[in-house]
Amino acid sequence: MIRRCDFGLVILAASLAAPWPGPAQTLTVTKDDRTIRVAAPACPVAEYVYRESPLKPYLSKWYTPAGVQVLRDSPADHKHHHALMFAIGIDGVDFWGEIKGCGRQAYRQLEGPREYAIGGMPTAEFAERLDWLAADGKPLAAERRTISIVLGKDLPTRLLVWRTRLEAAPGRASVKLWGRDYFGLGARFVQSMDNKTRFVFPKGVKEESAKGHTLTQARWCACVGPADGKTITLAMFDHPANARHPARFFYMNKSFAYVSATLGLGQQPLELKAGQPLELCYGVGLWDGEAAAAQVEALYDRWLALSGGTREK
Repeated sequence: MIRRCDFGLVILAASLAAPWPGPAQTLTVTKDDRTIRVAAPACPVAEYVYRESPLKPYLSKWYTPAGVQVLRDSPADHKHHHALMFAIGIDGVDFWGEIKGCGRQAYRQLEGPREYAIGGMPTAEFAERLDWLAADGKPLAAERRTISIVLGKDLPTRLLVWRTRLEAAPGRASVKLWGRDYFGLGARFVQSMDNKTRFVFPKGVKEESAKGHTLTQARWCACVGPADGKTITLAMFDHPANARHPARFFYMNKSFAYVSATLGLGQQPLELKAGQPLELCYGVGLWDGEAAAAQVEALYDRWLALSGGTREK
């Protein structure tokens, strides 16, 4: 059974709120015909390309509180690596790559963006509707994607919440989700982190190997490395309500630094029946400096608090 992720942003923000001795922050959101930009008074926060470029929308830039940009978009060695992106395979069509025969996540509608405060916490949010089309234009699936950015009052980090609701396209009784070991929510890091990134997991998890790749099942994965001369930490969180929790994390450092939270579709496909959407929720925390495992664990717990999510024992 595919479990539903009832992840309320209002509850999330309430769970992160705490007394704050300093001045209130604000967020400003601007939009043109291709890109949504989120900024704080002192520096930019994020950029999201909401129209397929060329075959998918994605988060193109993500800045630490000190203004360090940590993502790399479409490098020459893998042009289809678009910073922070979500892609899998559906009914034999590859939505990860960008060569002949690959599918396209086609923009249909944008809801928002809007900026507001919950409990004094600046929040920016928007949603978009996408059609997942085969190379011949045939609809295979439909997605409603919601991106939320929260600046916690007492947190030396920024938090992005990525929610995806994926369902079979109208008229299709079912579709088969498939993948390679790295298909999922993937992040390509800036070049300075290549060959210099460490990956940290909760205590007790074990690495596994598949087809020459290193994979680890865990509730979170933290990546620590030098982004343009400054150490940063990026952590991906997997919500307990996600299918096949805990996520199977693909990660690599040799040649280039990459991490992806996956559903394990490279090991076992997943059938998505009409009327039974797949709902996924991921968090991405970003720190200046090296965040200790205890700090990552604390943010993960706070992310879950009052959200209807609890750790699986």
